[in-house]
Amino acid sequence: MLAGAAHAEPLRIATFNTELQRDGPGLLLRDILRGDDAQIAGVVAVLRETAPDILVLQGFDYDLTGAALDAFAALLAQSGQSYPHRFAARPNTGMQTGLDLDGDGRNGDPRDAQGYGRFSGQGGMAVLSRYPIVTEEVREFTTLLWKDLPGALLPETEGLPFPSAEAQEVQRLSTTAHWVVPVNVPNLGRVTLLTFHASPPVFDGPEDRNGKRNHDEIIFWQHYLDGAFGPVPDAAFVLLGDANQDPRDGDGINRAINALLADPRLQDARPGSAGSALASGDPHDTADWDEPVPGNLRVDYVLPSADWRIVGAGVHWPDPASEAGQIAETASRHKLVWVDLDR
Repeated sequence: MLAGAAHAEPLRIATFNTELQRDGPGLLLRDILRGDDAQIAGVVAVLRETAPDILVLQGFDYDLTGAALDAFAALLAQSGQSYPHRFAARPNTGMQTGLDLDGDGRNGDPRDAQGYGRFSGQGGMAVLSRYPIVTEEVREFTTLLWKDLPGALLPETEGLPFPSAEAQEVQRLSTTAHWVVPVNVPNLGRVTLLTFHASPPVFDGPEDRNGKRNHDEIIFWQHYLDGAFGPVPDAAFVLLGDANQDPRDGDGINRAINALLADPRLQDARPGSAGSALASGDPHDTADWDEPVPGNLRVDYVLPSADWRIVGAGVHWPDPASEAGQIAETASRHKLVWVDLDR
């Protein structure tokens, strides 16, 4: 149990795939500093409206000095949302291997990187927090080799490793990253984030490389919670991020996300929105993709550990016909998902 009195207000934790990635290094920083980008303004507006205490971003380009993240945090501060504590680390996206990883007979393309990317760091992740992040205790599993995951569904073609045995010797599990990030919250104590951004289970061939990788990136967390990769927080953790997998619809091997949602160590608040209900008839979708394929899906999740008291939850998806709905649509095809927690 956590020490201390009850938190004065519920703790709001959110995940948001901003899709702010740009086509070249430094372009996101340029667009933030220019101050006239409608998408960036839309993301800021969504965050001002939802006001998370702790936030994980996906689709945010990583740079070594953190310049883009610092500039974005300064922009948020100008809007009244202060996040003095931040964490980001180099993702697998765009990290070239020198090998043909997608089996097309070439190397050096975006799909030959450890995770799809036109440059190293494209579409990375970041954590923003009102409360101190214990950076020296962050655990990164980003370098874990796919073949080293217990029961890994490694792709094959005609009974042989796809695209080659050599490629599978270096292929990492994480498309982007898997992080365990502790945060010290006043009166609540240590809150641990388990966060990731998995591969889309599409854009491949009959070997189902991306589908199997997506499955294994999700199932990693059950192995982690089982203790397969070292110490595990026994309370007050939250698993969140973009799983790129819907429990019922869309492509992919959805037994992984269903197993996670059914895990008794986690809670699913099933956050929803009026906007999603209006758009698709399903209030629980979190991404607004073109119809008919893949259509709207639930792919973004905030899953608190079983010991939390869930006070509220939602998906920021306003009525698409409203001004707020138009702003959210400009910001990203993904919608921010939040859960309010207390002890």
